[in-house]
Amino acid sequence: MGTVALRLTGATKRYGDNAVLDGVDLDVERDGRLVVLGHSGSGKSTLLRVLAGLEELDSGSLTRPDSADGRGAVVGTVFQQPLLLPWLTVRDNIALGGRYRANRARFDAAHVEELIDLFGLRAQADSLPAALSGGQAQRVSIARVVAVRPDILLLDEPFSALDPATRRSLQLWLRDAATALGLTLVMVTHDVDEALYLATEVTLLDGSGRAAGHWHSDTPTGHDDLADHPLRATLLAGYRSQLGAAAAS
Repeated sequence: MGTVALRLTGATKRYGDNAVLDGVDLDVERDGRLVVLGHSGSGKSTLLRVLAGLEELDSGSLTRPDSADGRGAVVGTVFQQPLLLPWLTVRDNIALGGRYRANRARFDAAHVEELIDLFGLRAQADSLPAALSGGQAQRVSIARVVAVRPDILLLDEPFSALDPATRRSLQLWLRDAATALGLTLVMVTHDVDEALYLATEVTLLDGSGRAAGHWHSDTPTGHDDLADHPLRATLLAGYRSQLGAAAAS
C-alpha cells in the first residue's frame, strides 16, 4: 500500500431524495492511477467533483492523510470538454493558470515549453483552438492543468467524445505522461477497457450510490492484451448487472 493522498470516508451526497453517493469509502494512493467505473448516472462525476472540492458532502469526510498541515495535495481537474479560450493560442491556453496569483509559486514559463514538447504540441503551439483536432484540443486542456504542477490530476471522461483510434492513442499518451510527470491520476469512465488499460486500481460504482468493489490492476502492455485481462470478465459482469437493475427500476 502506498501513501494515501486523498481519502473519502462515509461520503454521502444527495440531490433531493436521490442519494448519488451513499456512504462511499475511497482511498487515492499517491503515484497511482485510480479509475472509477460505472454507467451513466452512477455518481462518477459527482464523486470526482467532491474530490476536486467543487461539491460539498452532506455527510462523511474528505481528508488528505499524507499532509501535516491538512491542506495536502494540489488538485487539478480536466473536464469532458476542453473548454479552451478560442482567442488564445495553444501556448497561451497552456500558460493561462500562471495568470492567477494562487498558482504563481508553482508556475514558470519554461515548464510550459516543456509541456508543449511532452504533449506533442510543438507544431500547434502558435495555433488557435479552431485549428486543432479533438485529440489535440484535449491534450491542450490537460497540459493547461498540468502547467500549475498539481499533485493529483482528476479527469472526467476526457476522451469520451473522440473516435476510437484517437481515444486509444490518447490513453497510451496519458499513461506515459503521468509516469513522466510523477502524477497521481483519478479518472472516471464508463468504458471497461479504458479503465483496465489506464488503471493501477479500479473502483466500480454499483448505481445505488455505493462501491460494488475495488481491485488492484496490473496494467497491460498494450490494448491487444485487454481481452485476456483477468479482471475484465469480473468488471463486465458487474457493469451488466447494474445496467439490468437500472432498466428494471
